[in-house]
Amino acid sequence: MMEEVARVVASDNQGWLTVEVELKSTCKSCSSSESCGTSAIAQAFSSKTQQFSIQSERRCDAGELLKLGLPESVILKAAALIYLMPLLGLFVGAALGQYLGQLFEFNPNLSAMGFAVLGALLAWTLGKQQAKRLEADAQPVILAYLGMSLNLQKIAQ
Repeated sequence: MMEEVARVVASDNQGWLTVEVELKSTCKSCSSSESCGTSAIAQAFSSKTQQFSIQSERRCDAGELLKLGLPESVILKAAALIYLMPLLGLFVGAALGQYLGQLFEFNPNLSAMGFAVLGALLAWTLGKQQAKRLEADAQPVILAYLGMSLNLQKIAQ
């Protein structure tokens, strides 16, 4: 189970909490992060926090910390859909393009390339939709109530 610490942003009377999770990037952890193009792109385009609602058994106040858990199988299935579906679409599209190119006496290599790109884009779109559905169905669970966070600046004063 993947674990993450979330901060409660708001709560209602029906037991629903709006929580905020700070997204961490591994791009800051390696020694070449200053000269890496991927690090620059990740810092420029990635959102820093993500908010969502979760059902709670007890009332929580804004600012409280929770430990959330999500099964790894959900993450692995979503990653497989996003990365493997386009690859499969590429191969199926290329084979279909090759076959249709030979059938209609058109340049089979050119049609294979065109259908490969089309198949990869179509499979990527379908995989992304399925991954979003899978993520929406996978609700994180609260593993622990951690209480309020400490503000060290207030303590130092």
